[in-house]
Amino acid sequence: MSGAPVAPHPGPGQNSPGQKSPTTQAETIFEARGVNLRFGGVHALTDVSFGIRKGELFSIIGPNGAGKTSMVNCISGRYRPTDGKVYFKGRDVTGMTPNHRASLGIGRTFQNLALFGHMTVLDNIMVGRHHLLKNNFLTGPLYWLTGARKEELAHRREVEEIIDFLEIQHVRKATAGTLSYGLRKRVELARAIALKPDLILLDEPMAGMNLEEKEDMARYIVDLNEEFGMTVVMIEHDMGVVMDISHRVMVLEFGKKIAEGRPEEVLADPRVRRAYLGEDDEEEEPVAAVPPARKEVA
Repeated sequence: MSGAPVAPHPGPGQNSPGQKSPTTQAETIFEARGVNLRFGGVHALTDVSFGIRKGELFSIIGPNGAGKTSMVNCISGRYRPTDGKVYFKGRDVTGMTPNHRASLGIGRTFQNLALFGHMTVLDNIMVGRHHLLKNNFLTGPLYWLTGARKEELAHRREVEEIIDFLEIQHVRKATAGTLSYGLRKRVELARAIALKPDLILLDEPMAGMNLEEKEDMARYIVDLNEEFGMTVVMIEHDMGVVMDISHRVMVLEFGKKIAEGRPEEVLADPRVRRAYLGEDDEEEEPVAAVPPARKEVA
C-alpha cells in the first residue's frame, strides 16, 4: 500500500499525542438507514447503513465500482435511494433536491472537475455563495437600492479568506480553465467551502495529483475539519492519506458495507485486506500506521 506521507500539522486545531478527539460525545450529523440504489438490474448499493458524527473526518473506500460515489450522491441528493432513508441533522432529507440540501448545510466537490472554465477563480468561488444571498424576485429592487453593495463586500471578504486559506492568492484573477489540474482541484474545494457547509463531501480530492500536491491537499482537509469545524466525508484511493488523517473509515465492496471503524481496525480486517488490498497473507505486516494526532471522534 502506498500513499503520500502526511507530516504532522500543528495548526491551532491540531491534537497533540494523548489529547482527546476534537469532539467528545458527538451527535450524529448524518445517518443512512438501509439504503438501496438500483439502476435497472444493477444494484449499486445494497442495504447500506451508517452514521457520521459531527466534527468527524469520515472516509469511504473500496475498489472501483464499489459504490462510493453512488453513496456520496445519495448524501448530496443527486441520487434518491430506491429504498431506505437518509437523515441530516435528524431530518429526513431523502426526497430533497441537491439545492435544498445545500441550503441546509451540505456541500461537495466532484470527482470530475465542475468549474466554470471561462470565469475567474474569484468568480467561481463567489458562485458558491449564491444560496446565501438575501434577495429574491420580490425584494430584489429594494435590495439593490439598500443593502446590495454591503452584502457583496461581506461575501467578498469571506471569499478572500478562503483564497488565503488555500493559498491561491496568485491566481485569484486568473481564468479557471487555464490553471493546472492541482490548482483547479483547489479552486473547486474553495467553492465548496464558500457554501459554508456543516457537512462537506470530497469525491477523490487528490486524484491526479503529484506527491507534493497531495500533501498540501491533505493538510487543507485536516485544517478544514479542525479549524473550520466542518464534518468531512471523503472518498479517496490513496490509502496512505486515508489511514493518516481519517477518524473512521467505511469500506464498500460491490455496493455492500463490509467494514467500518477506526483506520487501524479497518486495515487489520481480513475482509478488507482480501477485497480491497488483494492480500491473502493475514500475517503480513500492515504497511501504514495511524499517527496519534488523529483520534476517533467519540
